[in-house]
Amino acid sequence: MTTHASKIVQLNDPAMPRRLSPEASRLAALEAARDLLLESGPQAVTLKAVAGRIGRTHANLLHHFGSASGLQRELAGYMGDKICSKIGAAVAQMRGGVVTPHELADLIFDQFDREGAGALASWMLLSGNEDALDPIIEAIHRLVDEISEDGQDDTSLHELTLEMVLMALGDALLGGPMSASLGLPRETGRQIAGRKLADSFDEWQSQIKS
Repeated sequence: MTTHASKIVQLNDPAMPRRLSPEASRLAALEAARDLLLESGPQAVTLKAVAGRIGRTHANLLHHFGSASGLQRELAGYMGDKICSKIGAAVAQMRGGVVTPHELADLIFDQFDREGAGALASWMLLSGNEDALDPIIEAIHRLVDEISEDGQDDTSLHELTLEMVLMALGDALLGGPMSASLGLPRETGRQIAGRKLADSFDEWQSQIKS
């Protein structure tokens, strides 16, 4: 027989799923999806796995995202916004002399490698869901618009952004085996990117002084 006291214990059991708002539930699902991506790779990120991680049902996740491809797209936008926020802050710090161009290059490469953006991109491409990359591309475009300043040519900034993203993505996917096969240190790609950023930063400083 269940007593009133035992009912209170059951309702307060921290293991039981808590009632969350739709937005909080969606955010929890995206955080769980990102954690699964980093822990076990793209193949581990399924609606069932994400639902199990946050104590929700598969049907609940379908309600939020519609499908696995919908989850991928939402995750891309979520990660894109977080990545670009960190990079934007680092660019401002570099211009203020707090962060060096090489430290900025490390941050960019880390986002695509250790923070999972490269794995996410490869997952989407292999699953035939290329359109799901649009949110992260749009986030990068917004970042470029935000960091553009007077005295800096838009074309050169766009080219530099394209170069950094392609280098960081390529390094995340093939940097290890490529550098090893060429007899180069693993961090060579980052060093090349750092030198490129340093040259571009020096050129930008010369433009605003002239």
